[in-house]
Amino acid sequence: MQLPPAIILATLCIVLQLTTSSSASVIPNRHVSNAHWLPAVATWYGSANGDGSDGGACGYGTLVDVKPFHARVGAVNPILFKNGEGCGACYKVRCLDRSICSRRAVTVIVTDECPGCSKTNTHFDLSGAAFGRLAISGESGPLRNRGLIPVIYRRTACKYRRQNIAFHVNEGSTDFWLSLLVEFEEGEGDIGSMHIRQAGAREWLEMKHVWGANWCIIGGPLKGPFSVKITTLSAGRTLSATDVVPRNWVPKATYTSRLNFSPVL
Repeated sequence: MQLPPAIILATLCIVLQLTTSSSASVIPNRHVSNAHWLPAVATWYGSANGDGSDGGACGYGTLVDVKPFHARVGAVNPILFKNGEGCGACYKVRCLDRSICSRRAVTVIVTDECPGCSKTNTHFDLSGAAFGRLAISGESGPLRNRGLIPVIYRRTACKYRRQNIAFHVNEGSTDFWLSLLVEFEEGEGDIGSMHIRQAGAREWLEMKHVWGANWCIIGGPLKGPFSVKITTLSAGRTLSATDVVPRNWVPKATYTSRLNFSPVL
């Protein structure tokens, strides 16, 4: 019998609360921007013109099927997935065979992990739509038929036009267990740490990274509205959204803040 996702999230959160230290800190890599292209390989999955993931290991769910994620999603191997902390990061990917490949790079967002990909060499497993866009006009089908191709890639800033950071309250959350999914983070896209502050409180409470882009906290009763502070994994930039999750929050609802990071690295 398969357990519901809410039960799995809650169980993982409890285990993390008991086994990890509250003093853990983010050690950012201050040099995020990489103007140099690096070698990798790419494959594709799903339908030929589809979105690849049906949700994916990052937990974005149906977001991968609609803009701004639509046709830009990709799974990556452990090197870039980083146990889920690489979720939301953006990369430009370009293929090299000029006889069939466009000189234009495609931008992809990490939304999934590729468990069957190489664990030692950088590997992008792109949606069929993203993979097809690597080709020159009329050659997307023949390019897909090649299966695995050499590519080059580099990190790029995530940009979501007219979107601010949003926080989705995961199913099963209660006044004693709260789990949040971060959406539409511009700039670096990744998250190194996350804290919440309860109504009327001064203290920021550390949330635990569960999996993908999901974070949780156990306590209680937890009293909203909640302010949320996130710190990026790559450069350690911090953003605080005051009272973004309202007092009368409900599970499975998404609450949008009024701010975002600058869309640069």
